[in-house]
Amino acid sequence: MRYLIFMQSACLAILAAAALPLLAQNGGTASDTWAHPPYVIVPSADLTTVGGYTPSQIRTAYGLAGIGNHGAGQTIALIDAYDNPHAESDLGVFTAQFGLPPCTTANSCFQKIYATGVTPPVSTGWAVESSLDIEWSHAMAPQAKIILVEAATAKNADLWQAVDVAVAQGATVVSMSFGSREYASEVNADTHFNVTAVTFCASTGDSGHGAQYPAASPFVVAVGGTTLHTQTNGTWAGETAWAGSGGGTSQVEAEPSYQSGVQTTGKRGAPDVAWDADPSSGVAVYSQTGLGGWSVVGGTSVGSPSWAGLFAVVNSSRVALRKSTLTQPQFLLYPNAEADYHDITSGTNGSCGAPCTAGVGYDFVTGVGSPRARLLVPALVAAP
Repeated sequence: MRYLIFMQSACLAILAAAALPLLAQNGGTASDTWAHPPYVIVPSADLTTVGGYTPSQIRTAYGLAGIGNHGAGQTIALIDAYDNPHAESDLGVFTAQFGLPPCTTANSCFQKIYATGVTPPVSTGWAVESSLDIEWSHAMAPQAKIILVEAATAKNADLWQAVDVAVAQGATVVSMSFGSREYASEVNADTHFNVTAVTFCASTGDSGHGAQYPAASPFVVAVGGTTLHTQTNGTWAGETAWAGSGGGTSQVEAEPSYQSGVQTTGKRGAPDVAWDADPSSGVAVYSQTGLGGWSVVGGTSVGSPSWAGLFAVVNSSRVALRKSTLTQPQFLLYPNAEADYHDITSGTNGSCGAPCTAGVGYDFVTGVGSPRARLLVPALVAAP
């Protein structure tokens, strides 16, 4: 089967740099570094047929279907570049198709914000990403509010501005389904993600072994990719590491304390966790601007907004117990890796040996694994 991997035309210089040794990619600043969204489209001549995993199937596979809380009272922000003029109507088609609660501007569930206050130009490629983001965050936390914050361009500096706008608007979870090559001064950008009571998620990329930013930030939950298999009743049947899953060790960021028990490189390892990403086990996405209808989409772009939805569910229950919303849940994700996750123990994302190979416990392809939400969510709710 052929797949179409989206590559923003403005990012060609970055994509060329990806072929260079990692150590050669560390120059530059946020202002001259461009990001691209990591999703993979399964081409189809029929854009009216709904294919791929549905929200109920993914919720069942990862255990969210058995959790009564759906994220009420929480706000998820999706950060994307450029304008998607049909973002809200795309979400409307998606919710109607799968019987999800309507999420509109009229009912105060959905809001689209231009980070600079000025409508950015339209990008069909990024429009697919933003539609994917809002649809799948809503699928995992259907009672949470959604803010789509559109950056002026795909330059990192503009994207960080959008992140700050999202936080100022009250988001408790922020999803960033994009990434760029690492750059020498990225540690300065980490301050955008070091915010009390806000969780940040980012995709690790679709080009196999190698770290990208902002997933490499120690203040961000980095989400890698798997190939998901389910039973006929929809329950989890197994997962393997997806060959495209980004992952590895940062060339810039130091190893965070929460990883000290699982790896010893001295550098930040990514991902932290995993989610379905293989286009062969992709999800249904509707995008009028980018796709012209329905398509099956994969990539680690699916995982970041989906994990954001899971964290919104956790936060909603925590607030009901008069607890704070999560801050850097990475510190809580690692201690319970064996019990609260599906440990992904097979598959590779490159030919570099152990660093490119999934194995028992933590690895640089799938992190600690994918969620067993019926165990993980209560554990995160119970945490101090």
